[in-house]
Amino acid sequence: MTSDTRDIALVTGASGFIGGAVAGLLHEQGFCVRAFVRPTSPRANLRPHFEIFEGDVTDRESLRAALSGARYLFHVAADYRLWAPDPRIVMRTNLEGTRIVMEEALRAGVERIVHTSSVATLAPDASGLCDETRRLEVCDRLGAYKRSKLLSERLVEEMIERHALPAVIVNPSAPLGPGDVRPTPTGRIILEAMRGNMPAYVDTGLAVVHVADVAAGHLAALRQGRIGERYILGGENVELSQLLAEVARLSGRRPPLVKLPRWPLWPMAHVNEALARVTGREPFLNVESLRLSATTMFFDDSKARRELGYRSRPYRHALVDAIEWFGARAVDKHRAPRDARRAPSGAPGE
Repeated sequence: MTSDTRDIALVTGASGFIGGAVAGLLHEQGFCVRAFVRPTSPRANLRPHFEIFEGDVTDRESLRAALSGARYLFHVAADYRLWAPDPRIVMRTNLEGTRIVMEEALRAGVERIVHTSSVATLAPDASGLCDETRRLEVCDRLGAYKRSKLLSERLVEEMIERHALPAVIVNPSAPLGPGDVRPTPTGRIILEAMRGNMPAYVDTGLAVVHVADVAAGHLAALRQGRIGERYILGGENVELSQLLAEVARLSGRRPPLVKLPRWPLWPMAHVNEALARVTGREPFLNVESLRLSATTMFFDDSKARRELGYRSRPYRHALVDAIEWFGARAVDKHRAPRDARRAPSGAPGE
């Protein structure tokens, strides 16, 4: 497959963490990037050279305008909250939004699609590393995010089979790095640890990957992925205790030494969710995050390495970049009020 600067690539969710990294890499590789974002989305991850289209993944009219003339589509947009006051919103964005995006891509005649799923659709257990063959089953115990990502992945697979949707599916693990504006659940762990708010930990693990490597995996999937296949875009499998100890070392804090059982945390998670319904702020400890921590999320990405030429750097590189970015952003926020007071009328910062 060849590309040149005339190739238009639409990236949904281009203002987000992974979406911003994908869009940035596409621009660097000579693609004409269209960024599909909501009117209220932050603009920090958008570059001046992007063509901005505002809309919503559940709004067909805005999608049709953005897809017109596009050769490629990267569907990265998702509501990745592990807790939401109304889980139906998560389901609507991730499942119904994916359906509408894919239907409109077929209508527009898009040549090739990369659909961003998640390792949350897979089923790791204690038997060893989890690969793409370990499919999670749909059940009532799944939280809204996990259920929506699983059903949207199945939807894409069904459309590939029934409607010849030209899509490749990628399953990123736990990304870290610069640009995590929201932040993501993994980024929030790092941020809380940097602040000294993680004095203890539970026994679990995750596959940490640099967001730039995830972006490169998306481009490799576009160029070399097989239609209908799924590819784990993983990184280094790391115990949570090891990850937090490294954050502490890099941040000049004491590492957590206490390993907590989960049983006393369940009541706290429920109380946090009840309080969140009043405050509107997503709780750091919630039922879904605690449930997910019960399984060590270690993954085998050898299929992507073999078929896509996928590579990932050591997890410490991602961690260092994430800590530097979070630290710089905290300094910028601290300085913003003083800068705003000095700014003349109409200047940035007012």
